[in-house]
Amino acid sequence: MAAARQFKLAPVSPRKVAARNLRSDLDLTQDELVELLDLADELKGNPGEYSRSLSGVNISLLFEKPSLRTRMTFEVAMKQLGGDSVLSTGPIGDREPLKDIARNLDRWTQAIVARTFAQKTIDELAHWAGVPVVNALSDMYHPCQALADFQTMREQFGRLAGLKLAFVGDGNNVAHSLLLTGARLGVNIAVATPEGYEPNAAIVNRAEEFAAENGCAISITNNAAEAVAGAHAVYTDVWASMGQESEAEERRKLFAGVQVNEALFAKARHDAVFMHCLPAHRGEEVTDAVIESSRSVVFDQAENRLHAQKALLLMLLA
Repeated sequence: MAAARQFKLAPVSPRKVAARNLRSDLDLTQDELVELLDLADELKGNPGEYSRSLSGVNISLLFEKPSLRTRMTFEVAMKQLGGDSVLSTGPIGDREPLKDIARNLDRWTQAIVARTFAQKTIDELAHWAGVPVVNALSDMYHPCQALADFQTMREQFGRLAGLKLAFVGDGNNVAHSLLLTGARLGVNIAVATPEGYEPNAAIVNRAEEFAAENGCAISITNNAAEAVAGAHAVYTDVWASMGQESEAEERRKLFAGVQVNEALFAKARHDAVFMHCLPAHRGEEVTDAVIESSRSVVFDQAENRLHAQKALLLMLLA
């Protein structure tokens, strides 16, 4: 795998995003996506540049689901920017209405970052809160992950427009965010799933509209080899997400044909990289040989969660 390219950018002054929240990928405009990635690259190369930018700022972290990367990167991001975070785990809205939670938290902290089971939780928090609400994962979207993913792809190939990303597995929240963000950045996205597990049709239609505007293409298929052919990046995720544990055994049987193994990965370009949002179930959606290969960039993706989220926080709060 080629060494990641280092961008030499002029200092970027964080610009406030037009939308107050990041409920889904679409709360960032196309121009804001590019500005955020540029800022994330600068933050990665100059970590001390904005070390006091969010001094005195505190954010709330509401996590219904377990987390390693999302929780740690948001906590570290705030500390590196001079601010801090307060964490609450467990169900959101069980003990009191979401509208009350939102209006308490916006009196104490300057943003709410929520990792939830349902998108409606994010939307209701955003409706009632007077501070920005960030979707740190829901059943429909994973926008922060997609930001880090495209930062990683741009590092590897020096550009995004015209690249091909193949997502193989469940047409889930990660697939949705890759479609919506990738199509606006000019990336060709091919998604391969077992029949009946395709991405949400409305999201695919929206991504196709963006792709038509940006000279790229969207492909949805049940043929993994077709999706991976000629890809610059091959991406997969767990077959059963949190909350789908009861389906895990059935999905193992249905998804066996879309495992990213050496044979499938070989159908991509010779310089293709392997991507995964982690945690990975080795031996299920990906073999150990592929995820441990020199062409795997899964830990670059994980690192870039920190830099992309720092850029997002600056654009929302600075």
